[in-house]
Amino acid sequence: MVSAYGYGWKKKRYGGIFEQEYKAAKEREGFTKEQWRTYENTQLTKILVHAFKQVPYYQEKFKQAGFTEEAISKIDLNSLHQLPITSKEDVRQFGTSTMMANIREKNGSFHNSSGSTGTPVQICYSDDMHQRYFALSEARIKNWAGVSRNNSRGMIGGRRVVTDGEGKPPFYRYNYFEKQVYFSAYHISPANIKDYYEAFKRHRIDYMTGYAMSNYILARMFKEVGFVPPPLKAVLTSSEKLTAEMRKVMGEVYNCKVFDSWSGMEYCGLISECEHSSLHISPDCGIIEVLGDGMQPVAAGEIGTVYCTGFLNYDQPLIRYKIGDQIVLSDKSCPCGRQMPVVEEIVGRIEDVVYGKDGREMVRFHGIFVGLKTVKMAQVIQNSLDALILKIVPDVKLADEERIAIITRVHSQLGNVEVVIEEVHDIPKTNNGKIKAVISTIKKAHSTS
Repeated sequence: MVSAYGYGWKKKRYGGIFEQEYKAAKEREGFTKEQWRTYENTQLTKILVHAFKQVPYYQEKFKQAGFTEEAISKIDLNSLHQLPITSKEDVRQFGTSTMMANIREKNGSFHNSSGSTGTPVQICYSDDMHQRYFALSEARIKNWAGVSRNNSRGMIGGRRVVTDGEGKPPFYRYNYFEKQVYFSAYHISPANIKDYYEAFKRHRIDYMTGYAMSNYILARMFKEVGFVPPPLKAVLTSSEKLTAEMRKVMGEVYNCKVFDSWSGMEYCGLISECEHSSLHISPDCGIIEVLGDGMQPVAAGEIGTVYCTGFLNYDQPLIRYKIGDQIVLSDKSCPCGRQMPVVEEIVGRIEDVVYGKDGREMVRFHGIFVGLKTVKMAQVIQNSLDALILKIVPDVKLADEERIAIITRVHSQLGNVEVVIEEVHDIPKTNNGKIKAVISTIKKAHSTS
């Protein structure tokens, strides 16, 4: 049944127009900056005019902002900032109704996002749209890492392959048609690690992909118990922040390079890592604006919020969509020679922000645990500006000096707040099998959650 399901997905992803889209994507990698700019402006005009003519939501929104069809057709990269923002709440409210085009591509169906910043949004995928994205994914994620769709892969994602929380082995399922071993993200533990290890040996996995944290935990457990899986060609991570420690552990355990990427279920932007370890924006997936609090472009080296205008989905266009992530742009060129914008860092999700009493906002707050070898997993919970709850899964019981070190680090970043440390055996995962490093219930006026 799993293989039959996989056969359907293989046709949806790699059938139809995939080959021609893939070939075109590879050819565009040689574009100069001027050619990329021309391409982006051409695609921008197409999607904006289409949205004005065919999508009731945008037609009304653009008209309310004073735009005619002629004026919309003249919007380019320099004037895109004149258009209104599309929020996640807009997509939640109108995504399946007035945000849908009157004339659509064949075989469209709705898929839920992970909902990591709130209620999931529903995104419509036609077969053609799916193939346009997977052509880019093949060219810019897999190929840059030295693998392809023809290689066998292991995957750790949000799908449940074992329905029971306790469950019995095997904790994976094999998809014959895509040469895919789909591992459960919900059962990675010392008690079950041997079953995961046997899957690696049995199915000759070429590369791993999926959740960064889950892949890291799996690799770390292999290392802890002394299992040495067959070497991989690459590990391709997504969905969560890929830290230096994660790269190090996965690289050592699998004897290969680890590659980062960013996209999202909306498929309206793509950032991926090339063979020279630079993160590049793919302009043919969509325009990525990186803006500060004042809605102005941020300078290289500064954290900014991502707004996407997608080029792939004409059934449900997303224009200046505030996707809920933050990145840091770079002004450096890459030795690979591709004239595609370079990203210095994929910072993390907006919900992973800790707020201080003085209004400061901090990402990557899990840095308070760096260097503490006793801490295996941890989660920061903030329900008020006066206190933090730290759920910690320790290797052994936390020593007093480690507790003091953690509290001191919190105070050095947030000032005098109450710190409650709870030693736990496990940290609950979300419905999609992820571990959230930070959970904040504080709602700020500018929050998008």
